[in-house]
Amino acid sequence: MKNHMKLLISSLVLILPIAASAAPNDAAYCKSLAATYEGLLMKRGAGRGGLQNGVETSLALDQCKNGNPAGIPVLEQKLRDLKIDLPPRD
Repeated sequence: MKNHMKLLISSLVLILPIAASAAPNDAAYCKSLAATYEGLLMKRGAGRGGLQNGVETSLALDQCKNGNPAGIPVLEQKLRDLKIDLPPRD
């Protein structure tokens, strides 16, 4: 248990400066990715035959909507998997 806590703390110490140094336009790009993915959800519908939101995707959407660019890699991969063009990154 102590090893897990040390690993978690070490990871946060390494990740937080990276997240803090993200370019200001990353938040806007992330929001654009979220809007694109949510547009697909509305268009294709969730449930039978539609898109399914897993925990990872839901977390990424929430992060992006709240200005946290940490969700970018997840949403980019989801859109690529669906063969959807990514929005422009300014």
